[in-house]
Amino acid sequence: MDMYTPAEFAKKIGVTVHTLQRWDREGRLVAKRTHTNRRYYTDDDLPQVLGQLPEPSGRTVVYCRVSNAAQQPDLARQRQLLEQFCAARGLAVDEWIEEIGGGLNFKRQGFLALIDRILAREIGTLVIAHQDRLVRFGFPLIEHICNVTGCQLIVMNTESLSPPRELIEDLLIIVQGFSSRVPGLRHIQKMLTKTLKDGPPASDSA
Repeated sequence: MDMYTPAEFAKKIGVTVHTLQRWDREGRLVAKRTHTNRRYYTDDDLPQVLGQLPEPSGRTVVYCRVSNAAQQPDLARQRQLLEQFCAARGLAVDEWIEEIGGGLNFKRQGFLALIDRILAREIGTLVIAHQDRLVRFGFPLIEHICNVTGCQLIVMNTESLSPPRELIEDLLIIVQGFSSRVPGLRHIQKMLTKTLKDGPPASDSA
């Protein structure tokens, strides 16, 4: 019979370790103990745990984001295009989440609340315009969380809704964080700052 650590068992059933710890305290799913008092689980715990898992609600949520308040028109355009996208695919949207904050900021209130609800299996479908509307880096992790919890993640993948200026701003934040420790980055920082001031070069229409 297979034995699982709390982390392994949590991953197997699609909940967090904190949830297992809470169930253990409440007596809803009491963990077994080794002779060294370490918690573990076995396949025998699976039938019991099935009754503890909340069913996905099937709720469809659309998340929109821009980096700063000056981009409010972009936020409105993002929502408009997503409304057309969802209507064309017959998706009935239950909730719209619009947020202003940088793609490197993992402490965004709306973003954290969204992840908590996905982990709690309260969201059945999540729709976004582009991967970086959720996070600039680490999208595969968010995608994995959705897969594990049964949340369908739909990406419209419209590059025009991923402004080049935002990418430059995020790169500048990264460079600023390392410029005092890595020789040569100050020059890159000045170049990025100048690009932000002048605006990204216009694309060649030829």
